[in-house]
Amino acid sequence: MDQTNELGTFLRERRSRLDPAALGMPMERRRTPGLRREEVAQLAHVSPTWYTWLEQGRGGAPSADVLDRLARALGLSEVEREHLYLLAQHRPPKVAWAERSPITPKLQRVLEAFGDNPALIKSPEWTILAWNRAAHGVLGNFAEPTGEERNLLRNLFLRGQYGHLSDWEGLARMIVGSVRRDLMRIGMSPEIEAFIAEVSAGSALFRAMWESGEVMLHNDGSKQITHPTMGVLNLEFTTFAVDGAPDLGLVVFNPMGPEDRDKLRTFLAK
Repeated sequence: MDQTNELGTFLRERRSRLDPAALGMPMERRRTPGLRREEVAQLAHVSPTWYTWLEQGRGGAPSADVLDRLARALGLSEVEREHLYLLAQHRPPKVAWAERSPITPKLQRVLEAFGDNPALIKSPEWTILAWNRAAHGVLGNFAEPTGEERNLLRNLFLRGQYGHLSDWEGLARMIVGSVRRDLMRIGMSPEIEAFIAEVSAGSALFRAMWESGEVMLHNDGSKQITHPTMGVLNLEFTTFAVDGAPDLGLVVFNPMGPEDRDKLRTFLAK
């Protein structure tokens, strides 16, 4: 691949794969396989001259709208569409709120495979979407509440829950900074903006933290909780991306010491 113009190489290679007959294009003598440049431009509703420049590395950075039209014209898969964005804009496409990734049975089985280690799947705005038995017993009853009641920001700032956590404000600040970072990556939809406005209206502390503009990573750390049965429990956590689902995060908790491990195993064995 030509490293000086990877975008152009990718576009040329993908249009060479297309079948003109299947797309209703005239089948007169063609010197090369696939579609012509002007045919791709026609399908994507862009100027043939500009598309030619794009393949030649002279077209400038295309907008997200143009990239989506090119992806449709070239029949790109979601993985190929993401690659197109990375080549053209050096970032993946934003994930629209309506396109939230599903929790598949396979992903649920991954959670259960962690056994005695609490594990959960969260959304960018920190709604708990899926969990395993250990998370249900240690971190809270996720099965009964609605999706709205499983949102960590609402529970932290509007309902005053999670007071059993040590360094409550430090945790809250980290969560807010992480939410800001994740939401900016997927795009601020009207639903997201309404959600942020709701929590801001109900909590002066959240509003101050949000308006500070601070961004943080919630990729790993530790927390101490006071459990009604186990007492004080020390956990460390690591957050993982879910490949192919940029709007989902996998959070796995581990006991920090042998005593914490024994408490957890005894409790979950009941």
